[in-house]
Amino acid sequence: MNDLSSRALLDRLIGFATVSRDSNLALIEFIRDYLAQHGVQSELFYNDERTKANLFATIGPQDRGGIVLSGHTDVVPVDAQAWSVDPFRLVEKDGRLYGRGTADMKGFLASVLAAVPNFVGCELQMPVHLAFSYDEEIGCLGVRPMLAEIAKRPHKPVLCLIGEPTALKPVLGHKGKLAMRCCVKGAPCHSAYAPYGVNAIQYAARLINRLEDIGDELADPEYHDARFDPPYSTVQTGVIKGGRALNIVPAECEFDFEVRALPGFDANRVAEALQRYADEDLLPKMQAVKPDTGIRLFPLSAYPGLATPPDSDAARLLAMLCGSDEFGTVAFGTEGGLFNEVGIPTVVCGPGSMDQGHKPDEFVSIEQLEGCDAMLCRLAQYLTTAR
Repeated sequence: MNDLSSRALLDRLIGFATVSRDSNLALIEFIRDYLAQHGVQSELFYNDERTKANLFATIGPQDRGGIVLSGHTDVVPVDAQAWSVDPFRLVEKDGRLYGRGTADMKGFLASVLAAVPNFVGCELQMPVHLAFSYDEEIGCLGVRPMLAEIAKRPHKPVLCLIGEPTALKPVLGHKGKLAMRCCVKGAPCHSAYAPYGVNAIQYAARLINRLEDIGDELADPEYHDARFDPPYSTVQTGVIKGGRALNIVPAECEFDFEVRALPGFDANRVAEALQRYADEDLLPKMQAVKPDTGIRLFPLSAYPGLATPPDSDAARLLAMLCGSDEFGTVAFGTEGGLFNEVGIPTVVCGPGSMDQGHKPDEFVSIEQLEGCDAMLCRLAQYLTTAR
């Protein structure tokens, strides 16, 4: 496995079907062994069931901060997607490399691993850290225990580069996310006597309509931030289920909704506004019919937004690595806000485009992969002189 190209390493990484619902240990163990062959030791941070792990490794001096290269190892499912190739076998066609995770974001991981021999061979004055996580795709869940440990160390990294697909354009910001579940408990009865029951679906519909109203309020130009697309915080309902038969007034209904929040906007305000509406407008009517009815909200996942200042050291380094200071933002979320919360300034830049991510026939172009290789070569040169 010594001195493999990013193309060859991507071939290996795609072969691990690390869908979030499954284990990533085979991939992590492959990376651990690859690093060990280059004299680099790894730390693994397992989940409670020891079915998944984060990996953290340092190349260079151990007595100073350094720069983190971060990426997630999990991918989204391919179920019910119409792929023209095997999603877990790398296929090259017309300058593109196809496979699940090529863009999001094993292409970046492959480039980082291909750069390891160069990092090891250079006399780095500042270390480079590799931080590979699990369960990013289901709410940035896996990276948290690793971050908690890194934050306690005496030499905390001074910068994190997350290699999510940005077409190698420098990105300093993204929205945060709050995902919630609302459970409505109604009271069943025969539909011929519908007024004597409490229809959980109909009350859920009122709550969903209220969420739409809240979303309309957030779209007011007063709250816009032109750096983002769309330029305001958004609310949407994505999943709903309830009812058992048409002739039974439904006793249960639940739906999941999310808030994509601009940096600086507290997404919990949306959940609090919905709970107030439930408590003040809906529950009195429901409980007047049946006292044991109710409406409850449960958090599913959350991560903060990111807004790294364009005049920061992190931004200047990213501009040097990319050869551009035309900083942008992305609509999708990353683990960047979590790194930033523990005091590690974070930027985002990686090969490929999220236009291909999560879709059938996902791909990264060979040109983008080679561009990422070159960017990491520039980083290695920088780290030989950095203080």
